Amino acid sequence: MSRRMSTRHHAAPESLRASSGFTLIELMVALVLGLIVIAGVISVFLANQQVYRTNQAIGDVQDGSRIAFELMAHDIRGAGLTGCSNNGLVSNVLNNGPTAGGTVWWADMANAVHGYNTTQVDPAIAFGTTSSPQTRVSGTPSLQLIGAADLGLSVLQTINAANFKINGTSTQIQPGDVAIVCDPSYAAIFQITDYQNNNTVVHNSGVGVATPGNCSKGLGYPPVCTSNGTYYPYGPNSQLAKLTAADWFIGTNPVGGRSLYRSDLENVAGTPTPVPQEMVRDVTGMSILYHQPPQTTFVTASAITNWAVVDAVQVSLTVASTDKRAGTNVQAITRTFSATTTVRNRVH
Repeated sequence: MSRRMSTRHHAAPESLRASSGFTLIELMVALVLGLIVIAGVISVFLANQQVYRTNQAIGDVQDGSRIAFELMAHDIRGAGLTGCSNNGLVSNVLNNGPTAGGTVWWADMANAVHGYNTTQVDPAIAFGTTSSPQTRVSGTPSLQLIGAADLGLSVLQTINAANFKINGTSTQIQPGDVAIVCDPSYAAIFQITDYQNNNTVVHNSGVGVATPGNCSKGLGYPPVCTSNGTYYPYGPNSQLAKLTAADWFIGTNPVGGRSLYRSDLENVAGTPTPVPQEMVRDVTGMSILYHQPPQTTFVTASAITNWAVVDAVQVSLTVASTDKRAGTNVQAITRTFSATTTVRNRVH
């Protein structure tokens, strides 16, 4: 009995030692080690998050520049095109065109490519800092381009001096549209004064439902601003297209930032009207250089002496990310890209 009691008496301290916890120092060391591990995990997470935001911002910048260049290049390549030839034999019978003494920028096909440097006044868009009405940011250039937009339409027959019929029917045309008709010999720019039965184009002289109207119904070359003018019957398979006129510039967008804008010629109730449209947001800067043969270098707009022979345009755009805190400096990421586009019908 005494031996058993003695055994129980000596076993109790071992049991107490086995159930004892960590000391305060051990807990503090474990806590510090845990905090270090958690801090490392958080640091890696934040770093990966910043890398993701940066890569996403760079992708957005690249996408924006790609879209901008593709849209601008389309207009640059098509500048001066009539759809048939580039012999320069173009009649312009618009009342606001050069034949009638007009000076409206979009009505002059001879001025199919024209740029303005950072201080030159562009007749298509005024300098300013507002988005309504839309203005051009001071210190940035602009570029005007005029050409033909293919409608896939052709002439069936000339009915009389002021009418011709197209192949099939089309709803792509309406009174007031400025159009170009051409064959391998000539081209003519005029305003459609009426459109009958979805297949008959009327281009009468005077001002009716369409403004500015035509100074002549005759579409022959050379143009003469009289009622009948120079008659020329455009025969079967002559091509019909709409005139496109665009002015590219940097403007202030509705949220106070900068964007790339395109002022496009639209038919507003029978009157051709340039309407600015925001194309790519966060384009903060633009520079444009031009190639004028026989020069071998690209120069600014102020150095061009003959816009009629400019055969290539080099555009540089500075694009900022939509995320204004994507950079390592907690600022927007910006990149500058350049692209060179040839004026298709002027390259030999």
